[in-house]
Amino acid sequence: MARQILTLNQISVKGLERLPRDCYEIASEFSHPDAILLRSHKLKPEDIADTVLAIARAGAGVNNIPVAECSRRGIPVFNSPGANANAVKELVAAGMLLGSRGIVEGIQYVDTLAAMDDKAEMNKTLEAQKKQFKGSELVGKTLGVVGLGAIGSMVAEMALTMGMDVVGYDPALSVEAAWRLSSEVRRADTLSALFARCDYISLHLPVLDSTRGLINQELLSAVKEGTCLLNFARQEIVDEDALVAALDEGKLRKYIADFPSPPLIGRDDVILMPHIGASTDEAEDNCAIMAANQLKDFLENGNIRNSVNFPTLVLERVTGCRLSVTNENVPKILGSVLSILADENINVIDMLNKSRDDIAYNLIDVEGHTTEEVLGKMRALEGVINVRMIGDCA
Repeated sequence: MARQILTLNQISVKGLERLPRDCYEIASEFSHPDAILLRSHKLKPEDIADTVLAIARAGAGVNNIPVAECSRRGIPVFNSPGANANAVKELVAAGMLLGSRGIVEGIQYVDTLAAMDDKAEMNKTLEAQKKQFKGSELVGKTLGVVGLGAIGSMVAEMALTMGMDVVGYDPALSVEAAWRLSSEVRRADTLSALFARCDYISLHLPVLDSTRGLINQELLSAVKEGTCLLNFARQEIVDEDALVAALDEGKLRKYIADFPSPPLIGRDDVILMPHIGASTDEAEDNCAIMAANQLKDFLENGNIRNSVNFPTLVLERVTGCRLSVTNENVPKILGSVLSILADENINVIDMLNKSRDDIAYNLIDVEGHTTEEVLGKMRALEGVINVRMIGDCA
């Protein structure tokens, strides 16, 4: 029977092509889907049918998905980190250029000359007025990058190639991210130290309890006067009241962001874009392909890559039956599962077990046939959230 994938947004065809039609049905309406594939649709707990095994977002942030509820129900939530990184990086470059030169103001001024018919007179006027749009070059300026993941590291590298000095701050920098980072990026020990020394600051952090409102009054008071702050990460990272105060006081010269907000619209020292950081054909394709591939690998093999609530776990397939077991991360549950298999004389060929926070996830490859009765015994164990049979063992 084909697996049913519920799509709640328009998903790139290149991504959907990763789910072959002989094995998958894809539609925007299913009452009991096997999985959900979405972009920005706001998903509520009551929207998630009991049959849903996984949710994949074609994008990085998952604030539109009830992740805690999914964890409680043993549903892995996948995202697509880095798939839209180049698109965001290029928009950050545009933002820095808009913040360094009087480009927007100059364009707006030229539009006021539409009624002038005399080209020579227009050129004379432009020559006389263009000095008010004079800016400065990026070469030799210092960029601070807050968050050095997939996007932040690309922004840092781009700035170096533009002749800028780069200072980075990321207390949670992974080993993988550190390998991607140029040795020319200097490290700031604290956020306040970064804010005090940079001409431009670009934010690249997810929205977490620890990052919500992180850019606050105390931090902005330490900013180097005349700094340009760029936010192409998430609106919630910046305390808006503190931001407005820093702009009013002239501490910040410019705020450039991808998240319009009523108190900021119309200000001469603010440039706002309509959340277009990942709005390129290439980024949408890349995100959809990554999300679909991860969903397919989970449904067909139980493997988990780029989940925000489950551990990364990839086990090469062997002949036979594969079981996936999700349970609370407490002692003795895996031992009880293996005891059930042993009591039924079912031999374990291979297995892998990992945990993340309150969730433990197991893949177990076994010989022979595994009955629904055996699976029922596993599901009845205290602490087991769900058990799934994968492969040629029906």
